[in-house]
Amino acid sequence: MGDMMGATRRLRNNGSAAGTAPVDKAEIRHDWTIGEALSLFELSLNDLLFRAHGLYRRYFDANEVQLSTLLNVKTGGCPEDCRYCAQSARYQTGVGAAKIMDTDEVVVAAKRAKAIGAGRFCIGAAWRGPKDRDLDRIVEMIEGIKALGLETCATLGMLTPAQAKRLKGAGLDYYNHNLDTSKDYYANIITTRTFEDRIETLAIVRQAGINVCSGGILGMGEAREDRAGLLVALANLEEHPQSVPINMLVPIAGTPLADAPPIDPFEFVRTIGAARIMMPASVVRLAAGRMEMDEGIQALCLFAGANSIFYGDRLLTTPNPAENDDAKLLERLGLRAKAAEAGGEG
Repeated sequence: MGDMMGATRRLRNNGSAAGTAPVDKAEIRHDWTIGEALSLFELSLNDLLFRAHGLYRRYFDANEVQLSTLLNVKTGGCPEDCRYCAQSARYQTGVGAAKIMDTDEVVVAAKRAKAIGAGRFCIGAAWRGPKDRDLDRIVEMIEGIKALGLETCATLGMLTPAQAKRLKGAGLDYYNHNLDTSKDYYANIITTRTFEDRIETLAIVRQAGINVCSGGILGMGEAREDRAGLLVALANLEEHPQSVPINMLVPIAGTPLADAPPIDPFEFVRTIGAARIMMPASVVRLAAGRMEMDEGIQALCLFAGANSIFYGDRLLTTPNPAENDDAKLLERLGLRAKAAEAGGEG
C-alpha cells in the first residue's frame, strides 16, 4: 500500500499542469453525419491520432489523467434484458440479487478510493430505475462522498424529473446513463427499454443541472457504422456529455453475448480518437475491458484522447487492473493523476 500511495503522489506532483484553451464553438459541433464520422474511422491510424491528439491538447492537459472509482451499491436482480449484463435477472450468471449497501460501508470505500488517488467516486445500482424510497439511501451516500471532497457520480437507471432534482440537491455532480450502441443496432442488445428512453433520461438529467456521463460499449457484434452512429448520437445531443465512457465488452458466461468475438484493438483506439475529435471538450474515459488490453493499446488510447480511467480492482461485476498496476503504468508513461474538483467538470 505504501508503494502504491507513493506512486500516486509522484503522479500528482510530476510536471507542471498545462493550461487549457477556451472552448472554440466552431469546434463544438452538434450536426455530425454518419458519413463524416465514418471518414474519421477511415483515416490512417497515424492521421487520426495526429488530429485527435492536437484537439486533446487544445482543451486538456495531455499529461493528466482523471482517476475514478466505481462501486456497485446494489447488485443483481435487474429486470432489464441487456444482453451483456451479468446483473440481469433473466440470465444465469452466478450474480445474485443483493440488498442496497449501508451508507457507512460506501463512505469507507470512498475514503479508501481517495487515499489511493481517485478524484471521482461513482455508485451504481442494478435497477431499471430507482423507486422514490430508494433515493433516501442514495442521497445519504452522495452527501457522505461529497463531504470527503470527491466528485460524485451515480448510475441508477432511468429517472423522473423529481428524482433528478433530488439528486442534484444532494450534490450529485455527474449522472451516468450510457446509450450503449447506435440507434439502429440498439434493439439487438436491449428490448426492455428503447433508445429514446435513454435519450429522455439524459435530457432529464441535463435539465436538473447535473453533468451528463454517457457513452457506449464496443464489441457487441456491431458494425463500424454502429460505432460511428453511437458517437454521432452523443455528439449531436443539445450539449455534449461532460464525460464519455468508452467500454470494451467483457463477455460474461451466462449472458447472450458470452461468445461475442473480440473487437480489433486498433478499432477501439480509432473509436477513442473519433470521440475526442467529435467531442473535443468532453472527458473521454477508457472504461471497462482494460484487462483485455495490453499496455501498448492502453497507451495509444491515452494518446488518442482518453483522459480518464476507472481505478480499482472491480467495475461493477467485472475485474479491472489493480491500482498499483495502473499507478506504475501511468508513471512509466510520465502521466499524473488529476486532483479532485468536486462540483466541477472533468
